[in-house]
Amino acid sequence: MTGVDGGDEGIRLVVQAPGTSASLQPGDSLSVSGVCLTAETVTAATITLHAVPETLRKTTLGALAQGDAVNLEPALRAGEPLGGHYVQGHVDGVGRIQSVEAEGEGLRVVVEAPADLLRYCVEKGSIAVDGVSLTVAELFDDAFAVALVPHTLEATTLSDLAPGRAVNLEVDVLAKYVERLASR
Repeated sequence: MTGVDGGDEGIRLVVQAPGTSASLQPGDSLSVSGVCLTAETVTAATITLHAVPETLRKTTLGALAQGDAVNLEPALRAGEPLGGHYVQGHVDGVGRIQSVEAEGEGLRVVVEAPADLLRYCVEKGSIAVDGVSLTVAELFDDAFAVALVPHTLEATTLSDLAPGRAVNLEVDVLAKYVERLASR
C-alpha cells in the first residue's frame, strides 16, 4: 500500500502493483484483501481505489496503513477457466486469528468467526480469508481451521498471520442461496 487517505467517511487507497495494473482499466473490479473495490485511476505501476463508509464498517480496510501488504485479485473475465471456489469479494464479516501453528511445510490456522458466518461453513467446504479462497479443514463451536500450503504462503499475505489479527471473511455464496431458497 503506497497511500491511504481519508477517515470514517471513506478512504482512498493507492496500491503499487505493476503486474496487476497492466491488465486493469478504470471502472474494473479489483479485490483488495478480499474486498471488491472499483479501480478509479490506473497507471503503469499504481491503482487508486475508494472504500466507502459501508465497506469500512464491514471489513478491515479502515485499519490499513501505508506500507501494508494486501492480496490483490482481478475479477474473473467471461471465458476464463474457473479453477477454484466461487469468491465474489463481498465480505460477510470479520474474524480474528486464534492460532497459527507449523504443520509440515505449511501452517494450520484457526480463525474465530461470528456464529452467523460459521453456519455456512462445512468441513471441506470453501471460505475466503483476506480474499484467499481456502478449504475448511476443521470446525469448532466458535471457529474454523484452514491448512495453508507453501504456495499460498509464498503468493499471499497469509504467511504474516498472527494471533489476534483481524481478517476479512467471505463464506460460500452457494450456501447462502441454498439457505434462502430452503427458507421459503
